[in-house]
Parts: sequence; C-alpha cells; structure tokens
Amino acid sequence: MKILIVDDDQNIRFLFKEDLKEEGYEVIVADSGKEALRLFEEENPDIVSLDISLPDISGIELLRTMKEKRPDLPIIMTTAYDYRDDFSVWASDSYIIKSSDTTELKETIKSLMQKKL
Repeated sequence: MKILIVDDDQNIRFLFKEDLKEEGYEVIVADSGKEALRLFEEENPDIVSLDISLPDISGIELLRTMKEKRPDLPIIMTTAYDYRDDFSVWASDSYIIKSSDTTELKETIKSLMQKKL
C-alpha cells in the first residue's frame, strides 16, 4: 500500500514516513502542493495525508483537486490547529491534529483502508 504524505514541515514528513514505513507501508513525501500533485499523478497513492497549510497551494484546494480526479481516494487532512468547524475540511475522509505520537494517524489509515476494501 502506497501512502503520499504532504507537509511543508520537514520533521513531520520524516516522522510520518519513518513510522509508516515501520508499519510496512510504501511512503512517498511532498513538501509542497505542486510536488504533491505531480506525485499524485505519477505514483497513484492508495491514501493521502494532506496538510491544510502549504506554502504554494492551499491544502483545501489540493483536497478538492484530488477528490475531483479520484473521488474514492481516502484523504486525511492534518494540521497543527483545530479546523473541525471549518466546513471546507469536511470533504476529507478524516481529520487529525498533528502530533509527535503517530498512533492516531496509523489507526486512521487502517480504518480508512478497511472501509475501502
């Protein structure tokens, strides 16, 4: 299973990548919306972890673009802040607040992939 991690924070990308690789996932990373779109097209990921705040393209806009092209693709929105009341994140399949503890991310991925099967 291939997971695309999109985050402009190098430490988060590294943490998520290493922890998910330990779980047996193939992980690809992007630090910008432009790179994320390229990898999305080229790599055809099974699931995406997408930061709301990116330097070049809004994570919300990227979510819309990805869902238009692949409506069934599970996308987890991640952020350092609580955006749950922002209706624009509701198009995502799940929403988590970033943490150095990746347990919630791993559990969310497992849950979304079970629903997909």
